[in-house]
Amino acid sequence: MSLQEAILVAGMALVTFLVRWPVLALISRITLPQRVLDGLKFIPPAGLTAIVAPAMLMPAGSLDLDIANAYLVAGIAAGAIAFRTRNLLLTIVLGMALFLFWRWLW
Repeated sequence: MSLQEAILVAGMALVTFLVRWPVLALISRITLPQRVLDGLKFIPPAGLTAIVAPAMLMPAGSLDLDIANAYLVAGIAAGAIAFRTRNLLLTIVLGMALFLFWRWLW
């Protein structure tokens, strides 16, 4: 990593800290309503969906709903496995195995 890249990473870390720290410091001093706390529980799944859905639906940059789309097939299967078993390790292992098999198959 060059010096310029290190400075860029340090700058991004500083900006991220400066944007988030005041909010966290303020929230730690006040009591949030229960509705707000309940709503905050949906942030991680929403963020993960925003990252994963485009990767599954558009692996080559355009919408691909074909059966040969291993990302989509394995993602749907992994979702079903997670829903049925509630086992994270099993979901990851079976999802990756299906993904690799589907890529080999097509």
